[in-house]
Amino acid sequence: MLRAALAFFVLALIAMVLGASGVAGVSMDIGKTLLVVFLILAAISFVAGMVTGRGRKSIP
Repeated sequence: MLRAALAFFVLALIAMVLGASGVAGVSMDIGKTLLVVFLILAAISFVAGMVTGRGRKSIP
């Protein structure tokens, strides 16, 4: 998901340089949305890992 957000940000930059402001705006909005969703899911995953007590398992 983070990779897709970065791809949309790059697409927005390229579109802005080429003068397609409509495409750049839409791509930037999609990238922001994906970034926010990624951050929310990462925070939920981090909290769930802390609550359940599952950490890294070391190999003996």
